[in-house]
Amino acid sequence: MSTEALAAPSPSIDLARAKRQGLRVALAVTLGFSLGLVNDSVLPFLAPLFATQFLLASYNPPGLRQGLGTVLLIFMVGALLIFLTGLLGERPLVLLPLLWLCYFSCFFAQGRQVGGAGPALMLVIAIVVPLLDILQRDLGESIVLVLAKAVSIGLLLAWGAHAVFPDLGPAPVAPAPLPRTELGYVTRQAMVSGAILLGMVALCLIDSRLATAMVIPITVASLLSQFELGMSSRTAAALIVINLLGGVVASLAFTVSELRPSLLWVILILLTVSLLFAGRAVMGAVTGKVFGGGLTTFLILFGLGVSPLPGETPELFSTRIAYVLFAVLYALCMASLFWPRPRNASH
Repeated sequence: MSTEALAAPSPSIDLARAKRQGLRVALAVTLGFSLGLVNDSVLPFLAPLFATQFLLASYNPPGLRQGLGTVLLIFMVGALLIFLTGLLGERPLVLLPLLWLCYFSCFFAQGRQVGGAGPALMLVIAIVVPLLDILQRDLGESIVLVLAKAVSIGLLLAWGAHAVFPDLGPAPVAPAPLPRTELGYVTRQAMVSGAILLGMVALCLIDSRLATAMVIPITVASLLSQFELGMSSRTAAALIVINLLGGVVASLAFTVSELRPSLLWVILILLTVSLLFAGRAVMGAVTGKVFGGGLTTFLILFGLGVSPLPGETPELFSTRIAYVLFAVLYALCMASLFWPRPRNASH
């Protein structure tokens, strides 16, 4: 499948509804990121990233019960991870298996198509928490507060985007769910995916040069959710290109924001880029995963570039495209080598 094929909408998609969904994502990204910058958020990309996950998970807005339940669950998981990281930070042989268990649970839920945006959100949190708690202790506010604010704002952004761009007319009949893969295969794949992600998180914790390379494990997690063993070489190539494109666009956006340090320019950049990616991210299952991954890469790279985290931001930013390429190659190679193959796979 070529890049052009990825861009082609699925015949079952209501184009007008898809356009409104793309506008919702663009609005949530632009408004959420801008608010983060105005409020000097430590990680301004988190709230729009969470809002994007909520919006791309379903065309319908999260219900109040579902949204508040997700926020509460993520807050509790984040607090538990912070407690475990603080308690076991000096005992990695105990901490790392617990992180693997969390990653395995998230990948398993994604493989079984349950939980909506919850597993993707928990993956991000289970990556961010240990990296920040161990490597970036001087954040000015607790990680729990950063996560709670980001998830809550992300949910409000998703609801607000649906309010600004509501669906017109009756909601279409929901399509039949995709057939679930064999339970044993999903379990084995989730176990391997958790180990692949854990290896990258451990590398970031061990190597001080990767202390601010949060984009690597998050990109690996995103790719493991996008990648499928049965995909053609063209689809895999398109996946690599679009994720790298997110990094290149983030680099250009950061350069423009440095040359013209104005909130208005940042807003225009965010709106343009989010419209380009979100317009494709709502066009079907394969396309949505790939372009959604590219938008995720852009948000993280651009967000880390303008964030107040310690470090020489311009110097670090110049290496982050290489980080994305490394993450892409690592995820694809490791999954190709170690993922179990379905019983009906051709040999």
